[in-house]
Amino acid sequence: MKTSDFDYYLPEEQIAQTPAEPRDSSRLLVYDREKDEIYHKHFYDIVDFLKDGDVLVRNNTKVLPARIFAYTENGGKVEVLLLKRFNLTDWEVLVKPGKKARIGAKLTVSQDLSLVVTDIFEESGSRKVTFNFDGVFEDVISRIGEMPLPPYITEKLKDKERYQTVYAKVDGSAAAPTAGLHFTDALFEKIKAKGVEVVDVLLHVGLGTFRPVKADNVLEHHMHSEYYEIGEEAAERINKAKKEGRRIIAVGTTSVRTLESAADENGFVKPIKGNTEIFIYPPYKFKCVDALITNFHLPKSTLIMLVASMTGREKILDIYKTAVEEKYRFFSFGDAMLIV
Repeated sequence: MKTSDFDYYLPEEQIAQTPAEPRDSSRLLVYDREKDEIYHKHFYDIVDFLKDGDVLVRNNTKVLPARIFAYTENGGKVEVLLLKRFNLTDWEVLVKPGKKARIGAKLTVSQDLSLVVTDIFEESGSRKVTFNFDGVFEDVISRIGEMPLPPYITEKLKDKERYQTVYAKVDGSAAAPTAGLHFTDALFEKIKAKGVEVVDVLLHVGLGTFRPVKADNVLEHHMHSEYYEIGEEAAERINKAKKEGRRIIAVGTTSVRTLESAADENGFVKPIKGNTEIFIYPPYKFKCVDALITNFHLPKSTLIMLVASMTGREKILDIYKTAVEEKYRFFSFGDAMLIV
């Protein structure tokens, strides 16, 4: 299977630059696989497509304001992007320009934050660094950092919270699980009132999520590693629903990767903490997930491949073609899709 098999045409003006206001006013394309029908709705209409007993699984990761600016010992300015945490002090980061971040280089961010480059990952060009800081690291970063918006968003974000889900809880992501951005607290109340269970899992999103696949052959792509967790209570509730034949609906591709990483052949999940490199592409047989809420993803990305596994490659390209014709907004701040 070729990477080019997942390409599609998108006019640049349909790349959303700002989030919908209010959150749940974004548009929603619903694809019913059994009927092979498409419905054009708004996100707040999602309640009409959920049933009593459904389990909505969401990723409660929180985006760190992971873009910071630092200075070399000679006064040169560099941009540092936090990618992945190894321990209390050590991170994988991207540094631009990279030539100013050789091993041993010391970079100063502020009076209470500096870092030293300790290693270079040759394949990706990223760096391993050790931070020195006063106080709580997350507090320092929250004060001085900027949200790491994807490169296709060129407008400055006025409110940091608009790149967080309303249920974001656990610090650690370099990017938002964007399917969750459409939900409001009031919408969750309506969903729960209908008898839908809401279960939280965790996957810290890395920037590798958004990178296009460079290998011509899909099978040659090496998937990035991301940390994930499923707690005991979450596993029990998911497994009870599976036993009773109730639907597991994943909010976003990160929830899908979490559930499918932890699932056995019968779709039951175990409590787990670890790293996953799961790469989902057609033809993939889903073990745990029955339906998906997702955004419209970049051409030739691992995300569109994952979504195509639910519908088939040709069908997802047809759906995307329809979304383009209907002037849906695409990518992180764009509109949503529900596949049932």
